[in-house]
Amino acid sequence: MDSSLRPARGATLNRESARFNLPERVADGDWLDERGWIDGEPPPLRTSVTVEKPKTIITRNASPDVPFDRSINAYRGCEHGCIYCFARPSHAYHDLSPGLDFETKLFAKPDAAVLLRAELMKPGYSPRPIAMGTNTDPYQPIEGKWRITRSVLEVLSECRHPASITTKSDRVTRDIDLLGPMAAQGLTAVALSITSLDPKVARTVEPRAPHPEKRLAAVRKLAEAGIPVFVSISPVIPAITDHEMEHLIERAADAGARGAFFLPVRLPHEVAPLFRAWLDEHFPDRADKVMSIIQSIRGGRDNDPNFFSRMQGQGPWADLLRTRFHRMCKKLGLNDARMDLRTDLFRPPDGAQLRLL
Repeated sequence: MDSSLRPARGATLNRESARFNLPERVADGDWLDERGWIDGEPPPLRTSVTVEKPKTIITRNASPDVPFDRSINAYRGCEHGCIYCFARPSHAYHDLSPGLDFETKLFAKPDAAVLLRAELMKPGYSPRPIAMGTNTDPYQPIEGKWRITRSVLEVLSECRHPASITTKSDRVTRDIDLLGPMAAQGLTAVALSITSLDPKVARTVEPRAPHPEKRLAAVRKLAEAGIPVFVSISPVIPAITDHEMEHLIERAADAGARGAFFLPVRLPHEVAPLFRAWLDEHFPDRADKVMSIIQSIRGGRDNDPNFFSRMQGQGPWADLLRTRFHRMCKKLGLNDARMDLRTDLFRPPDGAQLRLL
């Protein structure tokens, strides 16, 4: 499925997951012409949203190499369409493709705030920072209509519960009225993900994410509002975006970011074949080189699933990226202080019995 026939989408394939014994989709040849479609053009690929009714909204994890033990994801799937997204394989659990389905068949959890309030009211609940944006983007385009992320923030703000946000969208600035007071109490920090400043590369790698300059403008606006803001240069794609690292860090510092971090590109499960197909279409001149470097970082494989090394990478290329990153951050005075969010201000939501204080 040639992405030139699917403008503003990331994946070039809509292949099912073999891990769950799902059959690969086979096109019906009766209505295809030599270009793949009876009229020479594909039908419009529209985004659909299905309401999901989970029983709980806080996801727990015990991974030793991530800095949080709980998260909230208001949506499944992500319209930004980032080709490298490690969350793509999660769509296979719904008998959907991690490819184009992940970008177009989305799930929303409108009861998230109600579920969160109920979980925070449970006796013995112990507050720890809740990470938002760890799987799919909390400010992807459909948040403009559904406003689920905002409803979750309203509960967290009311309860003085700490939360961090990672996003590629300048839409996060819409909620400065909530994030500002939370930040003043040491309850929140925001990370803007910016992988490339080249509009053409950004449009290819993350086709429906906001323009990089809009994201930098959001960094500045958040910083001016007193909200601790960081820039995630993740993932770094060798031979495609790695040359921009120093300039990205410089622009982040100039916009008011307090720090930055990066990860080498990861290609778990179905992401690897999707990424390879994307390379073959958009960067055929260097596809082999890109994969060769990725494999040198990942112990000779497309992906390294092991704790710690999966986030850091290994070998000369990974070492060089880390050296370049740390030298530039030190030069600009970034990452001088660790941002620790407060948990001592937490108060459970009001229940049937009013709070005494």
